[in-house]
Amino acid sequence: MLEGKKALITGGTQGIGMEIVKKYLENGADVYIISLDEGQDLDSLKALAVEKGRTLELFLGNVADEAQMNDLVAQILEKSGGIDILVNNAGITKDGLLFGMKAEDWDLVLKVNLYSMFYISKPIVRAMVKKKIKGSIINMASVVGIQGNAGQANYVTSKSGAIGFTKTLAREFGSRGVRANAIAPGFIVTPMTDKLNDKQKEAIVAQIPMQELGQPEDIANMALFLGSDLSRYVTGQVMSVDGGMAM
Repeated sequence: MLEGKKALITGGTQGIGMEIVKKYLENGADVYIISLDEGQDLDSLKALAVEKGRTLELFLGNVADEAQMNDLVAQILEKSGGIDILVNNAGITKDGLLFGMKAEDWDLVLKVNLYSMFYISKPIVRAMVKKKIKGSIINMASVVGIQGNAGQANYVTSKSGAIGFTKTLAREFGSRGVRANAIAPGFIVTPMTDKLNDKQKEAIVAQIPMQELGQPEDIANMALFLGSDLSRYVTGQVMSVDGGMAM
């Protein structure tokens, strides 16, 4: 489905991001990753790339650092010759009720989750337009970015912002052949949800019509669709993958 395409994925060495990397490699894409660290399964990703005859390169950097991103994205564009798919996936949480939330935790979450999308999308979209690439931008939002969530003012704001950013990109660059869509995962089995205790997980599952947590592959499948030509006439959309939570 992605033969001949080149993808840049942020936060691609663990959780949902790593699952998207796997899915893209399996479906014929060359993949470039920007991540803060190598994660624990980089060797398996490299082995998969070799098996599929695809390129996989990791660039270590902090997506919240604009100067670093300008440098790394320039390197990636030079090496790849152009990016067809950008998946802005990197994200963190620093939860807390508003009265106790520190300004530095607010700033950090906004920088990693939202500002990074601006830092990275700007040069990538510019290159897409210049090279007349029919590109796809995929931004990771969240179910809580749609409906809010107590104790996550910073995270929710970053994900709501991601939705607005996505819709604006879609309107600005649709006529140039560049699509932009957001994925809004619900509660997915990842290291983030592993931190929850059984009682918390039960309370979450009770809110989900499908009565189960999602899997990283559920999000990767949506990213595959949005990155492929199957979604050539889809832009400016928020694709909820949440078991029915935000219907």
